[in-house]
Amino acid sequence: MSVAYKPTVFLFGKLPPPYMGPSIATELLLRSALNDEFKLIHIDTRINSSLSTMGKFSLKKLIGQFKVYVNLISKLIRLKPALAWIPISQSKGGFAKDAILILLCRFLGTRVLIHLRGSEFRDRMENGSSLNLKFVRFVLGKTSGVIVLGERLKSIFLGWIPEDRIYVCPNGGDFSIPEKPLSTDDTIRLLYIGNLQPGKGVDDLLQAFCLLPEPIKSRTELTLLGAWRDTETRQRCTELIQTKGLRVLVYGQHESGRKFELLSKADLFVFPPRDPEGHPWVIVEAMAAGLPVITTDRGAIAESVEDGYNGYIVPLNSPVELAGGIAELSQNPEKRKRMGAASRKRYLERFTEQAMVTQLSRIIHTVIERPKCNN
Repeated sequence: MSVAYKPTVFLFGKLPPPYMGPSIATELLLRSALNDEFKLIHIDTRINSSLSTMGKFSLKKLIGQFKVYVNLISKLIRLKPALAWIPISQSKGGFAKDAILILLCRFLGTRVLIHLRGSEFRDRMENGSSLNLKFVRFVLGKTSGVIVLGERLKSIFLGWIPEDRIYVCPNGGDFSIPEKPLSTDDTIRLLYIGNLQPGKGVDDLLQAFCLLPEPIKSRTELTLLGAWRDTETRQRCTELIQTKGLRVLVYGQHESGRKFELLSKADLFVFPPRDPEGHPWVIVEAMAAGLPVITTDRGAIAESVEDGYNGYIVPLNSPVELAGGIAELSQNPEKRKRMGAASRKRYLERFTEQAMVTQLSRIIHTVIERPKCNN
């Protein structure tokens, strides 16, 4: 009995820890049904084991990066993959390291599909020297395509990569979220999941909590799940919580295993980033849990959360608008239920693991099967 041929695909990426969108995505993809169609081989590019070391130079990290390149060359020569699938960084330094991966693969005859999991790549690359921009264009010209997380993000690469080689695939996953427990009181439970930093909107959320009308505030409980990125933010937020007497529970990253339990207990998910985003996994998870979502219009978020349908899109850095959305849904259980059901419906239609895998499989086959003369 013959065994069906499965093209070899090198999947580059970091694995947790630290727990961030790209590392979570790599972990999910490595165990996904993509293994049924492709021989996935993981190329581990992780050189940081915690958030605190990210962006900081050390000799140990330099040696680790060199080992990544040596390991890659060895595997490219031995295994001759059909495709190298490489997530790219949005920082100039990070992309320079990714560029070496891309050029090594192309030099040794392997096609490259890059994957952007954010939305600031173009802005950051254009905010530099003309020489750097020429280098970026040169490297992108060596690729066979790019995946972005939403339709509105295709413009990032227009003019750099042919439009027919810019593919869209939003994040998706299957999540084991427990059944929502019966409530024994009238508490409204808000939930925020993400790194605890100003760019993710944690300051805005706490300010909004302070602005809630007293009858609502007194029966509202906010849970924060994530890692503090800096001491100053932690001290500022902790002081605000204590001086205002806010009902806030804070769980550190080491308690991330409670995420789905917390999602099942929540009434409303709030994630109001100020900084650019791609397609946050936490939004997908909240929709899977059947929660209304209050968020901001960053990256491809508005392709998941439709204002007035399954949540609210509020202006950036606007605690007043945020408080208004929270108050509106806190006082209207039927609206919360209707929006939560809409979130769950949209998730099942567009953002399951199967939906993501089907789209990724289509993209990978397209890139692999394109005639070489067109690359």
